[in-house]
Amino acid sequence: MLHAVPAVDVIDETFLAVPPATVAAAFADPRAWSRYWPDLDLAVYADRGVQGLRWTVRGALVGTMEVWLEPVLDGTVLHYFLRADFPPGGAGKPLREISRRQRAAKAVALDLKFVLEDGRPPGVAPRND
Repeated sequence: MLHAVPAVDVIDETFLAVPPATVAAAFADPRAWSRYWPDLDLAVYADRGVQGLRWTVRGALVGTMEVWLEPVLDGTVLHYFLRADFPPGGAGKPLREISRRQRAAKAVALDLKFVLEDGRPPGVAPRND
């Protein structure tokens, strides 16, 4: 059986020097999702706790999205996957959309890195304020 390749297939990975639970908390509140992905309507189909979330996607794109949080050394690798098509009747430019979504995924990850790490370099214990 052949499976169709989605028009938009984005994968990103970013290391954050914080535990998975800290990163998971940043995605726990559904109100945050509209800040990260303002043109997508998300519905959780798998809440994996500190391992991340999986959503169905509607809106500007239709498909699935996942944030997988992998514990690595003293932090977390934030894996991001978006596999989606344009909605029925929507004509998009896949290469332009892929590039836009890649930049947006990295922006979310780097913003979280900046905020959650609060200046902590990898290998250095977190401050106990």
